[in-house]
Amino acid sequence: LERMTQIINVDSANRVVVAEPGVLNLEIQNAVKPHGLFWPPDPSSAAFSSIGGNLATSAGGPHAVKYGTTRDHVLGLRAVTGAGEVITTGCYTTKGVVGYDLTRLLIGSEGTLAIITEATLKLTPLPEMQGGLIAHYSDTNSCAHAIVAIMGMPKGPSALEFLDAGSLNLIRSHFPDLLPADSQALLMIEVDGSQSEISETINTLLAACHNSGLLHTEHVTIPENLWKARKALSPLLRDIAPKKINEDVVVPINVLPQFLDELAKLTGYYQIANVNFGHAGNGNIHVNLLINPDDTEQIYRAEKCLNEIFDLVIKLNGTLSGEHGIGSEKRAYVSKEIDPTTLTLMKKIKRLFDPNDILNPGKLFP
Repeated sequence: LERMTQIINVDSANRVVVAEPGVLNLEIQNAVKPHGLFWPPDPSSAAFSSIGGNLATSAGGPHAVKYGTTRDHVLGLRAVTGAGEVITTGCYTTKGVVGYDLTRLLIGSEGTLAIITEATLKLTPLPEMQGGLIAHYSDTNSCAHAIVAIMGMPKGPSALEFLDAGSLNLIRSHFPDLLPADSQALLMIEVDGSQSEISETINTLLAACHNSGLLHTEHVTIPENLWKARKALSPLLRDIAPKKINEDVVVPINVLPQFLDELAKLTGYYQIANVNFGHAGNGNIHVNLLINPDDTEQIYRAEKCLNEIFDLVIKLNGTLSGEHGIGSEKRAYVSKEIDPTTLTLMKKIKRLFDPNDILNPGKLFP
């Protein structure tokens, strides 16, 4: 599919772009930007992740808090089932209720139902301007309560990212001048719209940030400056990637303080080093358990810890994966979230689309 790299049509009047699955996310953005439009899904891998990959996992990103994930921005698909049948789903218009919604079924199915060969993507007007805030906190609990307050505001952020003490210490170890020494948790808050909208929203969110744990805030007018800490963290995490279990659980916003508090207790009990960050506005936290792959006893403790983390997520009415998907790594845990009757129905759907089990076999199901 890497050779299927054609952008078939950019239709600015209807705010639509039609593309093949090998087109990169960033290539779509570059093609539609001259028309004053963008495709909202913005994974951090946008420069090298394909549209097909975004569709397979229903990719999100920082701006999903305002604009939603991939599922919210696809009108229709052309695909080939495991039986070799070409199907078309959805329509070219933003309204349409003819037949079942197979488009949303295929998005996020991780290539287990059909091979997507063409996608009709729904575009959104580019915001006029962007601005934001950086808020530093003395502890994670205060930061988590600020997230709840921010998301309770009628005018919310276009992005709301969270970094915990472990993330900040990792950044400080390589870039000592980038962050204040006393900051133990950080929020990056972006807003977009007109100048007046941005000013009004920032003032509202600034009030929501204030609690007893707030150390100080920084008003950011240059969007690139808002993401310096987050961009510094990404390559550092890649450096430790062979020694971490990386999860992307999601919990409802109002229980985020409880989740982070109980997560700290679990990792402390099992003596597992832990770094957390993520898309706080969606309750989507990337939990990183740092382990030595050669230490079998530590791996055992990490697996016990992970199992309890997943139980905690389900207890809090959350989900085991917000954007990374299930693949083979999380199959054993799926039954924590999906009941047997529903799982049986999903397996029947899989067999209907892929009777010979040739499309990404051995994935998703326990």
